[in-house]
Amino acid sequence: MDTLTFDEVMELVVHGFEIGGVAILVVGSLAACLHAAWSYRTVGGQQAYESARRNVGRAILLGLEFLIIADIVLTITVDPTLESALALGLIVLVRTFLSFSLEVELEGTLPWRKASTREASTPPG
Repeated sequence: MDTLTFDEVMELVVHGFEIGGVAILVVGSLAACLHAAWSYRTVGGQQAYESARRNVGRAILLGLEFLIIADIVLTITVDPTLESALALGLIVLVRTFLSFSLEVELEGTLPWRKASTREASTPPG
């Protein structure tokens, strides 16, 4: 019976997260587009477009999170070198910037201003 080494198991875990991330990107984007096409008839073009944009952005954000997990697991378990740690840092930096940019674009406000925006738009009482 062939037993797997720790590195081989971790590589399988990494591939699982990578496949999950890509699946979320593909399925989430397709679902958002299909929902937009269906809702176009009921809510109109502008609202269908905004909904699709928001839902595709959410799929991208979640997919990026899974891909970051894969990079972190790979770096700390399979290839723990200074070069891979620096590459991970750069990847996480770029993906974090993308996530932040998408969040601001989707919500229309900075993340730390969400609570104050919600409080200002909620009527007293």
